[in-house]
Amino acid sequence: MHAIEITSENFEQEVLRSDVPVLLDLWAAWCGPCRMVAPVVDELAGDYAGRLKVGKIDVDDQPELAQSFQVSSIPMILLVKDGEVVSGTLGAQPKARLAESLELDRHLPAAA
Repeated sequence: MHAIEITSENFEQEVLRSDVPVLLDLWAAWCGPCRMVAPVVDELAGDYAGRLKVGKIDVDDQPELAQSFQVSSIPMILLVKDGEVVSGTLGAQPKARLAESLELDRHLPAAA
């Protein structure tokens, strides 16, 4: 399962109206730590398939979205549930720490 590219055009449909929580990876191509965390985010997408949607926002291509999340540092990883940011973290982290920082098990529906 791969991440969806989130733009200002699809943000409302893919994030605000999502029927499952959305993990947003705010990144940029020139950002080394962003490249380090990208495979970790992809692994989480697979681990939580069906319970979590994963989207990537390129802050250089989508400055309005980056500004709406008050991005001051990247990579910024946010968890959006029912249209609201419920948790977030900054910087590249190992998968277990990232899942814990975002409190994924608390915010996501139980596995079927």
